Amino acid sequence: MEIRRVQVTGGSSFVVTLPKDWADGQKIKKNDPVGLIVQTDGTLLVTTKVTDEPVHKVREIDSTTISDPAFLFRILIGTYITGYTMIRITTKQRFPPFVRAVVRDYTQMTIGQEVVEETETVIAIKDLLNPAEMPFDNTIRRMFVIVKNMHEDAIAALETQNKTLAEDVVARDTDPDRLNWLVARQTNMLMQNASLSRRMGVSPTMAMHYFMLSRIIERVGDHAVRIAENVQPIAGFDLDRKITSAIRKASTMSMEIFNKSIVSFFNSDMKDAHRNIESIAALEKICGDINNMVLKQDTMIAIHVGYIAESIRRSGEYAGDISETIINLLMEQEPEMTKGKARK
Repeated sequence: MEIRRVQVTGGSSFVVTLPKDWADGQKIKKNDPVGLIVQTDGTLLVTTKVTDEPVHKVREIDSTTISDPAFLFRILIGTYITGYTMIRITTKQRFPPFVRAVVRDYTQMTIGQEVVEETETVIAIKDLLNPAEMPFDNTIRRMFVIVKNMHEDAIAALETQNKTLAEDVVARDTDPDRLNWLVARQTNMLMQNASLSRRMGVSPTMAMHYFMLSRIIERVGDHAVRIAENVQPIAGFDLDRKITSAIRKASTMSMEIFNKSIVSFFNSDMKDAHRNIESIAALEKICGDINNMVLKQDTMIAIHVGYIAESIRRSGEYAGDISETIINLLMEQEPEMTKGKARK
C-alpha cells in the first residue's frame, strides 16, 4: 500500500495527489475529470469512467481447433458469466454443423444473448440485456419459486406414480441454471464496473452474497431433478403407504426450511435463520427413518427410495446453508441491520 498525506488548500479543501504511475497508465492529462465513488465500507474509489455508459467487452473464439460440442458450449457459458458483451466465433473455413447447433442451444439457454451476425466464417453474439433491468432480488425470488415447484412436483410424481410429471421436472432443470448463470454474470460485471454497482444499488460484497444464494438454490433444484430421476424407475410399483407418508412429511419439512430461509433473507431476520438451522436435525432423523423402513422392500425400490430420501435431506441442508449465509451477511453489516428489517 502506498501512503500519501492529506494536504489542505484554501483553508477548506482536502487534497491528495494521484500516483504518477497510475495516472500515466490511465493516460490522465491535466484537467481530465476523474470520478470519486464512496464505497459502503467507507473507502473511496477513484475511476476514469465518469459516465454511466456500459462497458463493452469483446471476446474472440477461434473454433478451428474445437471438435467437441460440449467443450465449445462450456467456453460460451464461461464467456457469458465473465461478462463479455460481444462474442465473435470465427473459423478459417466453413463452420461444421455442430458449431451452429451449439450456438443455437447457447442463445436459448442464456438470457439476453442473440446472434447479430452470421456468415460462413463468423458468428457474432451480442448481449441485448441491460443488467440493471434485472434486479438480484427478483431473480432470487423467481429461482426460489421455480425450484420449490420442481421439488413439489417430483414428490407428487412419486405419490401418483406419474412418470410423465417426473420427466417434466427433469426437463425444467435448465430454468434455474440459466438464472444462476445470469446472477453470476451480473456479479462479475458489477465487480468490474463501479457505475453498474451504483445503478443497481448493490455493493460488490452484497452481490457476492446474492451469487452464493443463487448457487445454493440451483443445487436444491438439482436435487429436485434427482428425486424425479429416481421416481421414474419405480413409477409402476406400489409403495408401502407408510413410506410414501414419511417421504411426504420429510419433503414438507425440507421445503418449510427452504421457504423460511428465503423469507429470513428478505426480512434480514437472524433469529429466524438460526431457528431454521436448528430444525434440520428433525429432518435428518425422518430421512434416516425412511432408509430403515425401505430395508424390507425390494432391492431396486430400496435403492431408489434411499436416493430420494437423501435428496430431500440434502435440499433441507442446502436451505440451512442459506440461513447460515444470512447470519454471515448480517454480521458484516451495521448493528441496526440485524434487528429484522425487511430487505427492499
